[in-house]
Amino acid sequence: MRDKITSNHQLSIIKQYLFSIILSCLILLSFTSTAVAASIQERIEQFPQWTNKPTIKLAKGDLEYPEWMAGTWNVTSILTEQIAPQAPDIVTPGFEDNQDYLDRAIAFQVRFGTEYDTPTRGLFSPFKSSQPVIVADRAFNGKKIAEAYLGNDNVYQVKVDPDNPNQQITFLKGDRKLISRITGRAREIPGENQFMATEVTQQLFRSPERLYLNEVETTSSYQLLDSGNISAEQMTAIYLSPQDPDYFTAGDRPVALYRYHLDLNYSTSEEDALKDTPLAR
Repeated sequence: MRDKITSNHQLSIIKQYLFSIILSCLILLSFTSTAVAASIQERIEQFPQWTNKPTIKLAKGDLEYPEWMAGTWNVTSILTEQIAPQAPDIVTPGFEDNQDYLDRAIAFQVRFGTEYDTPTRGLFSPFKSSQPVIVADRAFNGKKIAEAYLGNDNVYQVKVDPDNPNQQITFLKGDRKLISRITGRAREIPGENQFMATEVTQQLFRSPERLYLNEVETTSSYQLLDSGNISAEQMTAIYLSPQDPDYFTAGDRPVALYRYHLDLNYSTSEEDALKDTPLAR
């Protein structure tokens, strides 16, 4: 009789254990299904109703662009929308100052190509393709964009880690530094002439007076209009870092949202790249 009771007790434990495994699997499948459904296209369509961070994978190597983005481009960027979804409780530093850029055309250059695809060394080298791919010239692009918004005299250099294209430092006037590390990424090619990408970057701004950390999501959609023109929509979200005192209040919800419209016009040379591009005003 005692053996029977013991046997029944063991059977009950086994059933509970199996039920836990099945329940865990169902939860995992449900989570996975939700994650898969959250495509970049759907996320763009949901903007500005973003209530959490995007579902992306760990950034390995560099972001690969389509062939039609190779070359040097004149860019006109216009901030079309700016939202502080958790105001007035939480407003990021500089949010009010950024209102000066609303509906203003800011001009800069960017370039992409296989020549900027440097060999990846270290931890992520096994994930690097043996064939050169089209990537951004991150040092060039970062410096041009920073100069366009901050002024040439305020930007000294943008340096990319030679062992990891996802890490870079922007050196600014006044012994200030912006240290950036791309932690996650996703890309989609919905059509032959369309390209979408999401990157999440951890940022550390360091100056003699202060230290500020945050996390930035950049989600972009590029549309090739013809061989020399690309139209793009770019959405940027700012998330608080765990070191911020308001982190637990904000959670994974963005504290600032920006939407830009970009026009990219192909440039035949770097010397005249900005000649016909509208200047910031």
